Amino acid sequence: MTHPQKPIDISSYLAEDLGTGDITAAIIPEATQAQAQVITREDMVLCGQAWFDAVFKQLNADIQIDWQVKEGDSVVENTVLCKLQGSARGLLTGERTALNLLQTLSATATIARHYAEAVKGTHCKVLDTRKTIPALRDAQKYAVLCGGCYNHRMGLYDGVLIKENHIIAAGSIAKAIQTARQLSTVAVEVEVESLAQLQEALAAQPDRIMLDNFSLEDLKTAVALTAGQVELEASGNIGLANIRTIAETGVDFISIGALTKHIKAVDLSMRIQLVF
Repeated sequence: MTHPQKPIDISSYLAEDLGTGDITAAIIPEATQAQAQVITREDMVLCGQAWFDAVFKQLNADIQIDWQVKEGDSVVENTVLCKLQGSARGLLTGERTALNLLQTLSATATIARHYAEAVKGTHCKVLDTRKTIPALRDAQKYAVLCGGCYNHRMGLYDGVLIKENHIIAAGSIAKAIQTARQLSTVAVEVEVESLAQLQEALAAQPDRIMLDNFSLEDLKTAVALTAGQVELEASGNIGLANIRTIAETGVDFISIGALTKHIKAVDLSMRIQLVF
């Protein structure tokens, strides 16, 4: 798994914790050196090394980090993820911010891995959504890839997704798609809620049609009706319990908001000891 394409600016994450300075770490003599290791207390997929590293490098460039496992690896509980050495102050100050990012991104990658494995062997791809944690959009989108799923559009700027309220405001599905084509060259997707709307959307030739809360039988019918003319994406009330069955209907994509919004942070701990 490659590192994120955009440079990582860690300053805002540190600023909310540091404020005017770490007055607790100041009780430690500046020259004191320490070692530390980060351990996972549960099975997980590791994600977020670049963010973790950036925290400590900004605090003290001399802190050394030795990762024991690779980004995207599945690891079991009690695994040592990395070892650190350097300024005790720097290690203590950066601990919480670094772990917050690592445990959140690893949680995202872990749930993505579960979903990716659930549809393995089908041609269906599992997509994330824009339902991400504020200020962590790029990071969570990266974590989804780390877990083996795929990205939907990054934001409102790189893809058209015409939903129910857009259709109402535009006047019809056809008008909405036509206007979108005139305004931009990006891919155009439209959401439909019935087979009748599917037929209307198909006639307007979008790049992809989202089938919102379709029954299993209607999904199968939609696949048969479109016969490969347009990409189909299923969405709504889909989880690990039923995603395999939905993937087997023949839809091309399934979008899951839970990849980024229903996460539970991985339980990590960092243990520090002084170097004498």
